[in-house]
Amino acid sequence: MRRLLFVPFLFAILSAAPCALAGDIEVRDATLRAADEGVVLNADFDFDLTARHLEAVSNGVPLYFVIEFDLTRKRWYWFAENTVSRRMQVRLSYHALSRHYRLSTGVVQQSFTSLEEALAVLRRVRNWLVIERNVALGDYNYEAAVRMRLDISLLPKPFQVNAIATPEWRLESPWKRFPFRAPQQPPAPVESREPQRTAPQ
Repeated sequence: MRRLLFVPFLFAILSAAPCALAGDIEVRDATLRAADEGVVLNADFDFDLTARHLEAVSNGVPLYFVIEFDLTRKRWYWFAENTVSRRMQVRLSYHALSRHYRLSTGVVQQSFTSLEEALAVLRRVRNWLVIERNVALGDYNYEAAVRMRLDISLLPKPFQVNAIATPEWRLESPWKRFPFRAPQQPPAPVESREPQRTAPQ
């Protein structure tokens, strides 16, 4: 009788396991669009910080998130050609004196009064220049890919050891892949080389 009761109980646990996994980032949407300076990426990510992350941030430990972008060209006769690779690092930190959360990307900083406000911005990437205008892209079918992950290698050493051994620290997404075709530039105007004729006097 106990075995009969144990089987559905175990099945319920295994069925709920994928939903209970913490530390997964989902790339909900990713698109590329042409801009004056090149091609920019818009992407939406969905994730929540675990108890380990919240404890670390509240104690002044910054978390470094890395967003990666790759553009490859498929070739039937050889391996895929990696055309463009970009990497953006976003630092999430908490300052106890001001009681504000900060997001830092290079020299650009944003301040927020709550963690939820900071996470809402972190989850949305807008107008990230991933392909500069001077990058020559042919009239080919490309595959774009984007992902986000928490870089535990930038944590303080004691936290790194704990993060490697604790699955709750894991926070990353699989690659989100989607097709892309480079926008074609309009042809430059051709100057006429015929001699100009002046109207008769």
